[in-house]
Amino acid sequence: MRVLPRAVQRPLTVFTGKPLPGQSPSRWSPTYHLVSAMSAMTAGAAVSSLGWALGSWFLTLLLPGWAVTLHGMRNLRMMIYHQCSHRNMYRRRKLDTVIGHTTSSLLVIQNFQRYSREHVSDHHAAHHMTLRDPTVQAFLVSLDLRPGMTRRRMWWRVMGKLFSPRFHFAFAVSRVRAFWSESAPSEKTTSVLLYGLTAAATAATGTWPALLVVWFVPLVPLYQVSNTLRLCVKHTFPPAGTEVRRGRAYFASLTNAVFIGESAPPAGLPAVRCLLSWSRWTLRMLFVHAPSRYLVLTGDTVVHDYHHRYPSGREWFDYIFARQRDVDAGAQGWPGYLEVWGLVPAISHVFDSLSAADAKEYDVAQLRSVSHRELFAAFDD
Repeated sequence: MRVLPRAVQRPLTVFTGKPLPGQSPSRWSPTYHLVSAMSAMTAGAAVSSLGWALGSWFLTLLLPGWAVTLHGMRNLRMMIYHQCSHRNMYRRRKLDTVIGHTTSSLLVIQNFQRYSREHVSDHHAAHHMTLRDPTVQAFLVSLDLRPGMTRRRMWWRVMGKLFSPRFHFAFAVSRVRAFWSESAPSEKTTSVLLYGLTAAATAATGTWPALLVVWFVPLVPLYQVSNTLRLCVKHTFPPAGTEVRRGRAYFASLTNAVFIGESAPPAGLPAVRCLLSWSRWTLRMLFVHAPSRYLVLTGDTVVHDYHHRYPSGREWFDYIFARQRDVDAGAQGWPGYLEVWGLVPAISHVFDSLSAADAKEYDVAQLRSVSHRELFAAFDD
């Protein structure tokens, strides 16, 4: 994409997640990401509300409104809540906890205390990508995927889940259970007040249909679709026969960056072929890669491999350039970074790894102690 004008290279860096050599970093901060997420949710809800109020063809405004709202929700969950669980948002325990409690109350996700404990102990430790890891449990139970399945069969099974009302209902119930169980009194109180007062106000004014359409559509089904697709690119499974299950080389092999986009057409093509190639590239960037980045691989999820190398890295908010600086420095004792371009190829890459994994090691029968009622809500990273 370097053949494109210089003016679009900075937006393309944020879009793809991959900076150009020597490109200056962005002036981001934890507060920037927090304000951006909250602003997106507010703006998206405002656009959707406008479309709903005006009716007729203005209802088409619901689509961009839902997209912007969902983008804000996912950034709030994937970056802000995630970093707070590592006590790394502002690196001030009380402040990070308050933000974490507020986020879980707003999004109705696994409560902060339990998520922090399980995420750090089971996902960022020796149990990473073992049966104790919530990510692995979600693949085996929530998505019903198994070692030995073909890639095609896994794709069909996941697509079936995404369009299944039963799956979404179970997911939503699971979120409520995971939030309520062991949550702090402040989390429960915040959530009850927030949603209780909102429900009462909308019922009194007769605007409850607007609440359902404007807020709960992105909060429940759309959020859960994004959540599931994100799960499918997080980590690869170790191949059967892997003997060494420790050390930097092993853990680095389980996570790769997922960059978004594809190469622009080369120069020197005949006129007709050039037009067709650029048209195809533009359409794919707009309607395949842009939704992948904006709605699924939001924020720093494109470079999740950097987080697993430095889970408490102070430069997390400058994620794109922090990873590139580590690449330029030779990975500092770690093996080289891995990458896949495009959401669909990245999902296929993970499916292939599960297909080749050890069926005995990932035997779902050994997961009897897992609460299926709450498992859906625990597989976000």
